[in-house]
Amino acid sequence: MTELRTGTVPDISDSWPAIRLADWKDTYATLHMWMQIVGKIRLALTPRVNHWWNVPLYVSSRGLTTSIMPYGDRGFEMEFDFLEHKLAIRTTDSKTASVALAPRSVADFYRELMSALGSLGIEVRIWKMPVEVADPIPFDQDRVHAAYDGEHARRLWRILLSADEVFKVFRARFIGKSSPVHFFWGSFDLAVTRFSGRRAPERHHADPVLRKIMREAYSHEVISAGWWPGGGEVKEAAFYCYAAPAAAGFEKQAVRPAEAFYDAGLGEYLFMYDAVRLAKSPSEALLEFLQSSYEAGAITGKWDRKALERPADADAM
Repeated sequence: MTELRTGTVPDISDSWPAIRLADWKDTYATLHMWMQIVGKIRLALTPRVNHWWNVPLYVSSRGLTTSIMPYGDRGFEMEFDFLEHKLAIRTTDSKTASVALAPRSVADFYRELMSALGSLGIEVRIWKMPVEVADPIPFDQDRVHAAYDGEHARRLWRILLSADEVFKVFRARFIGKSSPVHFFWGSFDLAVTRFSGRRAPERHHADPVLRKIMREAYSHEVISAGWWPGGGEVKEAAFYCYAAPAAAGFEKQAVRPAEAFYDAGLGEYLFMYDAVRLAKSPSEALLEFLQSSYEAGAITGKWDRKALERPADADAM
């Protein structure tokens, strides 16, 4: 049995598999839409929680799960199973259904998922338009995205599983308000967020949907870290950390390890996934990045670190 304390994380064989964005970008785009459908069902059925914490998915032993959701006097859960490549639907009255994860259009996936829920006596309506993507296509009309490579889906899950473990160790070091470690299906990233406890200036965006999302997500000062598959100017997967709002000098801090750097275009520190994967100890390298990039934001932002952080010797017996 592995003993896991808040300062160290064991490395596990196959925990950090290679992944190239060019090799799975079509699968990524399709999965992004499938996860938005499932995520919007969770959004429709769960009580509103601050900073949209009621909407993300969570890393599970087989993929990503909604966790249990209420439906009348019953409950049900949906899980992307990247070992058997299916979306498993399980209810509290023992009824089950599933939707195959295979090359198929978003429209086909949407139609079969709603049919599967209907067979279980679950009827739910969602807004069919994707969010946080360019040129969105309504789910029931999207026949553009139809790729699925099971091996890359499995690799995605293995990366999330390993990152989730390290993020939880990092989260345990903080006694102030902190988010769970969760997967946002809008931005398609695994994230953990710490809060200073102070209100933040209101954020504005030209898009009314994103304005609503950002206003609630960034109502208070945060330092957020996560993993993202990459895109745009970031050509491959990366770990990131940003402060919102970022204080003067945030971008000039000495973040570690040496391979980490500040991306002025994003306004974030990045630590490329390959640098983590190829490190002598990927978990310890990632933990060093999380800690040092957090300190960059906390020091320049003048957070009350003594009140917010857990003492290093808190686990001493």
